[in-house]
Formats: sequence, structure tokens, C-alpha cells
Amino acid sequence: MKHVASNERIPQAVSIEGAEMVSKASLITASDGAPTASMRLFELGVGGRTPWHTHDWEHVIYVIEGVGVLKTDGLSTEFRTGDSLLVDPNEQHNFANTGEGRLRFLCIVPLKGD
Repeated sequence: MKHVASNERIPQAVSIEGAEMVSKASLITASDGAPTASMRLFELGVGGRTPWHTHDWEHVIYVIEGVGVLKTDGLSTEFRTGDSLLVDPNEQHNFANTGEGRLRFLCIVPLKGD
């Protein structure tokens, strides 16, 4: 069992090319003893976005706060607080904050994706 207090893992700025106003906190990872998946908290400032990217693992997303859009190769879907999203492996994608406040979501990926 592992307990991580909310103030133990503070979001840090993401400095990957194409990321704008994005921060990430790694909440549960392999170093915590997680056997198969990690959980991260992403925060996007107003107008923020993640880079356009792809990889061979899925994202399982739960939106904690805010409004945004998930863009994939041919689709664009709006989401908001309380929504859940799945990004399939090898699906090119990015997330953007389209609201007037911050966007916060949990992202669960296999350990190789952390």
C-alpha cells in the first residue's frame, strides 16, 4: 500500500517542445511500487496545450476541473469536469485548455509511458 499526500507531489512545468502552460505531477509511479501503471496530474493554464504527439500506449483520462478539447488525427472532442477520455495507442493527439480557468486532469498510463 502507498499513500501520497496531496502536497507531496507538486506539478512541475513541462518543458517539451510544443507544450504551452503545462505542468505535471507524477502521483504514483514505479518508484512507489506500482506494478503496471502510473498516475499523473496535468494542469494547463488558460490557453495552454500539450504538444501534438503519438506513442504506443494508451492514456486513460479523468477530468478534475475545467474545459478543454482533445484533438486526434481526424477528430476533435470537447470535454469538461467529470468527463473520462481514452486515447488509443498510436493515436496522434493533443489536449488544449479552451476554458476561462485552469484545466486539470488525471492521466493513467502503463509504466513504460511515464
